[in-house]
Amino acid sequence: MLGNEIPAVILTGDISTSALREIAQGGHLHLNKPVKASELMELIRRCLAELRPRVPASTRRPAEAAGNQRPPTIFVVDDDSAVREALRDLLRGDGRTVETYTSSEAFLDAYRPGGEGCLLVDARMPGMGGLALLQRLKGEGSRLASIMITGQGDVPMAVEAMRAGAADFIEKPIRRDELFVSIEHALEHIRDSGKLSVRREAAATRLAGLTARQRQIMELVLAGHPSKNIAADLGISQRTVENHRAAVMKKTGSHSLSALIRLALAADPGTAPDSAR
Repeated sequence: MLGNEIPAVILTGDISTSALREIAQGGHLHLNKPVKASELMELIRRCLAELRPRVPASTRRPAEAAGNQRPPTIFVVDDDSAVREALRDLLRGDGRTVETYTSSEAFLDAYRPGGEGCLLVDARMPGMGGLALLQRLKGEGSRLASIMITGQGDVPMAVEAMRAGAADFIEKPIRRDELFVSIEHALEHIRDSGKLSVRREAAATRLAGLTARQRQIMELVLAGHPSKNIAADLGISQRTVENHRAAVMKKTGSHSLSALIRLALAADPGTAPDSAR
């Protein structure tokens, strides 16, 4: 279905003759469950060793890759040199134009509006933090796409970042694929800003299917409350809260917390309760 050969290891609890025959006919390797980590790692190494070197596919739009327009600049603002350099190398390896800054103040001194770009900014830094930077840019009418980098579980700050104009937030440690997808989403968010009313209506429609209890739990989640606290406050079990959270994600079509936050704020910028501020 993918149109090219990709090595595969099939993990299965089905050891019937028909299943083994089908795996063998596909030319795949297989391991029976339970799987030993050492055996799995050895098979993965064998698969990778047999691969021919390939040029990684670029995540940029065709026009950018073809050189038909100036590619957007990715601005990385983080006081942690290891994170800053890792992001720079990762993005340049994808053919991106990258500028790095050690602080919000250094970025503001150097930044000149104009041209397409995307800001990756750490939430917590000495001096002006990432949220304050986003709020300042918004106040100045900036149309720079932006993404907040947060610590794990920092939901209230992520909500505030999106209120301040961030298209997304990414939790550390940052995964390569997640980063590239988030950047493309942020750039598209700015390019399609004229479709705000359409997005708002679509988001409201997706939220309309939630029950009153699901809506209540969603708002508490966006306020940064863990499931056990929500359960205690509402007088229900933690399992019931988790079931409602799962139903919210499914009904709204949100595959991540950041997607749910984007949806809620798109439908109504005041969705998140005051406790998230």
